[in-house]
Amino acid sequence: MSPLSRSSSARRTRPPAVDPACAAAVDIARAAAEETARPGKVGDHLGLRAEADRVVTHAFACLDPAYQGWHWAVTVARASRSKVVTVDECVLLPGDGALLAPEWVPWLERLRPGDLGPGDLLPTAPDDVRLAPGFAAVDDELDRQEQYELGLGRVRVLSREGRDEAAARWYEGPAGPHASIATAAPAQCSTCGFYTLMAGELRQMFGVCANEYAPDDGRVVSADHGCGAHSEAVSVPLASEHGPPVIDELGYEIVAPGDTGD
Repeated sequence: MSPLSRSSSARRTRPPAVDPACAAAVDIARAAAEETARPGKVGDHLGLRAEADRVVTHAFACLDPAYQGWHWAVTVARASRSKVVTVDECVLLPGDGALLAPEWVPWLERLRPGDLGPGDLLPTAPDDVRLAPGFAAVDDELDRQEQYELGLGRVRVLSREGRDEAAARWYEGPAGPHASIATAAPAQCSTCGFYTLMAGELRQMFGVCANEYAPDDGRVVSADHGCGAHSEAVSVPLASEHGPPVIDELGYEIVAPGDTGD
């Protein structure tokens, strides 16, 4: 690198000098801040910073209670060989302790279970790790039921990651073995006559409840889940045995047949 290049590089990295005229234009900068803000919302002068040659930014405290920790930044400048200082821009900037809005999260990551309503569409990304191509294992010797369970005929099926995520979510959820209703159940779902097995690898741990009186009717439950509607929980007698009727005769007068009385 030549000496001229080193000198140019040094000039570029050297901080600009504070222009005296722009530094003295505190009143001009304050007037611009008060014009942008409401009257009485601009506080003390907090300092200044040189942005470039003949360009200075003045900082003023913001007194608006809705913007605590923020400050007004007013940039002033003047042209070369001119004594007139003008306002370049006026903005409200956050400080170190300012209250800021939460970081923006894409809508797909903000979705929660139950957000999807009638008519809503939830597109799935082409590279969703929960899904895998459904035609990965093609065998002409398989019957239609086996082909359906393997995903043949569907574009995508659950991947191993998708099955693991679903299994963990179901097992740790309200239909798993740790739910309060399961800990008080007389027996597990795996021994219930209303427990219907699922297809594929998930059938080893999960099934679907088919008891209309159970709280999990039509929902996926773990094999070690349970509730009070177990098919073998209570044995109801075929007929109820009742004792002879009891008649309270106190306060009644016994009248013989044919005795009309007066």
